[in-house]
Amino acid sequence: MKKRYQNYDNVINTKTFTDMLRWQKERRATKKDLTKQIQQAERKEIFQLQQNRTDRSITWIGHSTFLIQLEGLNILTDPVWANWMGVQKRMTEPGIPIEQLPEIDIVVISHGHYDHLDFGSIKKLKGNPTFYVPIGLKSLFIRRGYQHVVEAKWWDCFSHKGLQISFVPAQHWTKRALTDTNTSHWGGWIIEASNPKQSVYFVGDTGYFRGFQDIAHRFDLDIVLMPIGAYEPEWFMKVSHINPEDAIKAFLDLNGRIFIPMHYGAFRLADDTGPEALERMYKEWERLELSNEMLKVLAIGETYWMMK
Repeated sequence: MKKRYQNYDNVINTKTFTDMLRWQKERRATKKDLTKQIQQAERKEIFQLQQNRTDRSITWIGHSTFLIQLEGLNILTDPVWANWMGVQKRMTEPGIPIEQLPEIDIVVISHGHYDHLDFGSIKKLKGNPTFYVPIGLKSLFIRRGYQHVVEAKWWDCFSHKGLQISFVPAQHWTKRALTDTNTSHWGGWIIEASNPKQSVYFVGDTGYFRGFQDIAHRFDLDIVLMPIGAYEPEWFMKVSHINPEDAIKAFLDLNGRIFIPMHYGAFRLADDTGPEALERMYKEWERLELSNEMLKVLAIGETYWMMK
């Protein structure tokens, strides 16, 4: 029998056929403006990123895909350049065309859902990357001929050419086929550079849960790549997709220094829109009177240059 993985406190994301019908009825009754899209940056820094081996950077490709450059290494999170997600067409172009990426050294995967694990995109990557994946996913990579695959359980930590890479909990679920629900795990990745010390926490997909406090007790977090979208209707999505207000609450739990939002604006996976997610996030940030210096909202394709 296949092992099935669980969330903290055995929180489950079980939805019935009746729940699906209710959601579809609500979607038909609620009209959203899908003509307004989130900002895309001019592609002025691609050549600099291709040549960069010294400066530390984070570039938002879109959705949950980032190019992170640390210690001379090129790292991708959940690489997805797909134009379609099921029957939904991608709403915004990726910030960097996949053929213009530098050679990739490391890929981290948060979980197996298709909007986070797209083998069609992975096949097009340049380089010979090492893949860090949740436990239960390695066989999918080996079957496709990838040999450098490291499988992780929650709290596992690995050293990679001067970086520390740790797999930490999230509250979610996963499924790629009819019978494989939760047969692989899900989580986030914390990547730490040592000289000077700096950390990037790629949260992955998650609802709000007490695990953020546990993560804060174990790690000193500088930059948090936090999802804010795909939360509506909240009665349906709340367990596995965090809303903007709870994303900020999680960031405060984590004691992070810089908040970079993600997981909005590329695919219509739920009923909220990218501009709506940003508006709610800004409103909550202002209500809590948080420092604007702690918030960095990237346009798609924009690069945040960290300290050297």
